[in-house]
Amino acid sequence: MNIIITKDNQELSEKACELIEQQVSEKPDSVLGLATGSSPLGTYKELIKGYNNRGVNYEDVKTLNLDEYIGLDKNDSQSYHFFMRQHLFDHININSDHTFIPNGKAADLEKECQDYEQLIEDIGPPDLQLLGVGQNGHIGFNEPGTPFDSETHIIHLEESTRQANARFFDSLEDVPKQAVTMGIQSILKSRKIVVIASGERKADAIRRLLEDQPSEDMPASALIHHKHVTLIVDEEAYKKVGHGEET
Repeated sequence: MNIIITKDNQELSEKACELIEQQVSEKPDSVLGLATGSSPLGTYKELIKGYNNRGVNYEDVKTLNLDEYIGLDKNDSQSYHFFMRQHLFDHININSDHTFIPNGKAADLEKECQDYEQLIEDIGPPDLQLLGVGQNGHIGFNEPGTPFDSETHIIHLEESTRQANARFFDSLEDVPKQAVTMGIQSILKSRKIVVIASGERKADAIRRLLEDQPSEDMPASALIHHKHVTLIVDEEAYKKVGHGEET
């Protein structure tokens, strides 16, 4: 695992953007795996700047998102379909037919999971997957205890995850209790993975990721098995790691 320590979230976002733009430059028809939530917001702002100011071209890029809440319509302001349009897709020249996100309103959710996993195989897997890390170590919506060999599946969200996401909703009661998520094995199919973590509230998860033995109690620890992972952390998120040295 390559570790890049940055001063703050802004520098982290710029570095993550640089790696994504490098991927798109080297392979214009790249498949990008994308994340939602607060972690990638700065990165997406930088990607929009790159499109506007550096002429980065997304015309031939395809994207696969990690997850979606169950029960939310694509046009619901809290859905990840809406999130991606609001924070990235509507601001770059990506073809909307090239953007893929699980359907949380599918009539047959088990079939939706199977179809999405097949989609990952058909158009992917991602050349580069962007990941955040939850405070409990989740990646995508894979909560602690998720098997490392899991593929796209329905997940029951832990109360800590719902509470962490409640700031995006009117109340905790409005936060869905289930989601469709790429599984850990789905994520590990990616050719390259870029993990971002910012702020003191992620410090315990980053310490566990880097210092503890891989365990299904810590979903992000599965990334240790992957051959091409870059972890970008700011100083606050890295502060609890023992030696504080880059590797």
